[in-house]
Amino acid sequence: MLQQIKSYLNFLYHSKNEHGVHSPFVFNLVTKCFYDKQVYPEYWALKNYRKALLQNKNTIEVTDFGAGSRVFKSNERAVNKIAKTAGITSKLAELLFRIVRYFQPESILEIGTSLGLATSALSLGNTKAKITTLEGCKNTLHQCQSQLQKFNLKNVDSVATEFNAYLTNFVLPTSYFQLIYFDGNHSKAATLNYFELLLPTVTNETVWIFDDIHWSKDMEEAWEIIKNHPKVSVTIDTFQWGLVFFRPEQEKEHFVIRV
Repeated sequence: MLQQIKSYLNFLYHSKNEHGVHSPFVFNLVTKCFYDKQVYPEYWALKNYRKALLQNKNTIEVTDFGAGSRVFKSNERAVNKIAKTAGITSKLAELLFRIVRYFQPESILEIGTSLGLATSALSLGNTKAKITTLEGCKNTLHQCQSQLQKFNLKNVDSVATEFNAYLTNFVLPTSYFQLIYFDGNHSKAATLNYFELLLPTVTNETVWIFDDIHWSKDMEEAWEIIKNHPKVSVTIDTFQWGLVFFRPEQEKEHFVIRV
């Protein structure tokens, strides 16, 4: 907790709003997407999706996985308790919706589904997109699938899998993802492994979003390595998220933006 407080104070010291951004690409993203104040009707769908989960007191057996599909924790938890602690916040769900709406990716990958709070934002951001979401716990994924069906979100393909196994067997270059939301394993080793495995898929339009980049010292180290990778041209640190772009025509720049 102390490490996160220090990281947040450092973030506030270095962060800017749109007035400190001179890149047209990033300026447009910040002003037209990050700071878009319009109240979209999809926000109500996101709120109702969350409300339904918070009212669900059923218990399920939740299984978490370590490296190589090794089970390291299994316990029973109420669905509403999971939704309170393991899902994206309402504010970030709306921001994720706006990011997808802004870029309109046709193909999206989510690493770490949980109950689908972020998945619903991805789905509503572009209902024509094909979304693949990965989750290690089958019981949690089953709850998400029921919830997605209840809210008529039909553009999501849910896959129960260990993340590394799925990404290692990913078929290239016949398929790729224009937007990837990394929220599956908040460790340095896993994050960098997913980064390297998916790097061959990047194009000029690719958008990657890494969750919890300041979660730990390890995650901050992973973020620094990603920022400095030669293929990465632009990054945006919003404290909760790190956005990564691979645009060779852009000068290499790193932005710290308040949202």
